[in-house]
Amino acid sequence: MTNIEKLVREFADNVAAQTDAIGAGDSRTGNKHAKRYIRAFESLRELGSDGRDALVPLMFAGRDDVRGMTAAFLLRHRTEDARRVLEDLARGKGLAAFGAGEALKRWEEGAWALDPASEAEVE
Repeated sequence: MTNIEKLVREFADNVAAQTDAIGAGDSRTGNKHAKRYIRAFESLRELGSDGRDALVPLMFAGRDDVRGMTAAFLLRHRTEDARRVLEDLARGKGLAAFGAGEALKRWEEGAWALDPASEAEVE
């Protein structure tokens, strides 16, 4: 397994673990998992488009919470695909639907900042 594959797995596993912890009423453990998937994303982001692209398959298969969180993090990088996934999830029920709706609201408000463009990307 490559480093990129390990980071993608770490991202997905910790998103799922956070959801499970929240569902069990354990926000402390949920927060630990959130920190882990954010670190995994930051490591992937350092690899540029290759790192971000490695997450794309997570938007289209598996758990809704992982699909939604992946789409939320990839909104700037893969806007059309991510919006489509989030819009689909937002029509559902539960925590994944709520999170998808909130991600879309922040995007539309211009307040979304999960993966800001670097200075090199802006120039």
